Amino acid sequence: MTPARILIIVVALVASVGLALFVHGIFARPKAPPPVVAAAPPAPPMTRVLVAKVDLAVGDRLTPDNMTWQNWPAATINPSYITDGVVAAESPTVAVAAMHQATRTVSDMTSGGGPKLQAMAGAIVRDEIFAGEPITARKIIRSGDTSYMAVRLPAGMVAISLPISVESAAGGFIQPGDRVDVMSTHADPSKTGSSGMVTETVLANTLVLAVDQHTDQPKGGASMIGATVTVEVPTTSATSVARARTQGGLTLDLRSYADIGGHTQGGVDDSHSIRIFRGGSPAESVSAP
Repeated sequence: MTPARILIIVVALVASVGLALFVHGIFARPKAPPPVVAAAPPAPPMTRVLVAKVDLAVGDRLTPDNMTWQNWPAATINPSYITDGVVAAESPTVAVAAMHQATRTVSDMTSGGGPKLQAMAGAIVRDEIFAGEPITARKIIRSGDTSYMAVRLPAGMVAISLPISVESAAGGFIQPGDRVDVMSTHADPSKTGSSGMVTETVLANTLVLAVDQHTDQPKGGASMIGATVTVEVPTTSATSVARARTQGGLTLDLRSYADIGGHTQGGVDDSHSIRIFRGGSPAESVSAP
């Protein structure tokens, strides 16, 4: 064997050994450990708190439309908050949480927000409540509570009670929330004989606030027989109403539900004229006898 061939064989063997050692080093290199991912802390237990859906001003009445439920951490619940009584003790999976939310949504839709929300409907806002703020007993007032009527009255109005009977109050079918005209029939010193009595409208389209001490309508549309009715009166008409009350002969005319959109009008006197309608339009006015 020639020296040149021997040299080629030796170089080939050295190259083979070197290649083998290189390949072994690559596959024998230890793998890097997988990165450690810190587990997210579990979500805190949650419940739902009754909050205002929109800004509520003093005197606004709570309804299912301006209240809603909002998720709230159970650990930060104030005892004065109104909750739905359900607390999620563990953090559910996304699928389970979605199912619970869908169930609550359907339940709220079928029950009008649930019994606790429904129980708050009708209360009057005593202090301003902002959207998203929890509704608390300190910020609302209910029928029968102290100062309820003062909060119920809008600015520029006063509450005046008038004596009534079944005959003078539409057979007892006048209820809180209705609108009435207050008529006064009394003697006119300037007239004598049977024509000495006059009838005038003391208040037109005034709101009935209460019958006796009842500020809510009876269930089933039942009549309310009371001795007094409290009506909403503009401060500018309070004197006229007080004078008519001392004269006696007051009658309350119940207005149609379709005719209650107006505002209270005081001091209306139509005792001296009669409007004659022809073809549905007022044609003339003549003096009453």
